[in-house]
Amino acid sequence: MKFSSCKKFLLDTFFPQFCLSCGKEGEAICTDCFSLIEISEYLFCPFCKKPQRVLEKGTCPTHRKNALNGLFAAVSYETPLVQTLIKNFKYEPFLKILAKPLASLIVAHFLLSKKWEIFYPLEKSLLVPVPLSGFRKKWRGFNQAEEIAKILSDFFRTALISNNLVKIKTTQSQTELKEKQREKNIKGAFKVKFPEIFKNKKVFIVDDVFTTGATMEEAAKVLKQAGAKQVWGIVMARE
Repeated sequence: MKFSSCKKFLLDTFFPQFCLSCGKEGEAICTDCFSLIEISEYLFCPFCKKPQRVLEKGTCPTHRKNALNGLFAAVSYETPLVQTLIKNFKYEPFLKILAKPLASLIVAHFLLSKKWEIFYPLEKSLLVPVPLSGFRKKWRGFNQAEEIAKILSDFFRTALISNNLVKIKTTQSQTELKEKQREKNIKGAFKVKFPEIFKNKKVFIVDDVFTTGATMEEAAKVLKQAGAKQVWGIVMARE
């Protein structure tokens, strides 16, 4: 028996996985429950309070001046199962194995919306995970946005740049703050170490959940100051 097979056998025997939704033994999320998640096939303006569908442009006319060019959001965060998956991924028990099913929601969104060609030409596109502070990454053991970005990079054959956009400011958790507080909290939190890497590139910032957009907008501003031609957001879910 190969080591990888032996390892899986031991894990399955002594630490069996159960579906987070129905409790069936086998996987952290079973195929039946996963298939019930409704995936969006459209794009909506990231900054409109009331969802406004957009077509060729990623934002509505009112928000064209924002740094973020648009957002790809796979599902609604209001879906209870989606909340369960993301919370178990980001917080204890920190189920890193959920990266694959969560990333597959994003892939499905691109396929359904027929927007996968936005990555072409591949040599002009880059995937960038929203960076974490050293403390936050050490506490979780991994950067959840980076784990998702790795899978997207493999699937779409798009280069992943993980250590050029960095977090230089310790911030309060955005989940605890209101919209204006979020903007103030995240302002000046990011820095680009080597701007030439992003010059004239189409950059896709990867994160888990999009709420007010303060984090992505701040990151997009910094990336465009570094020379990025376009900056788009990619998330698993949007509130």
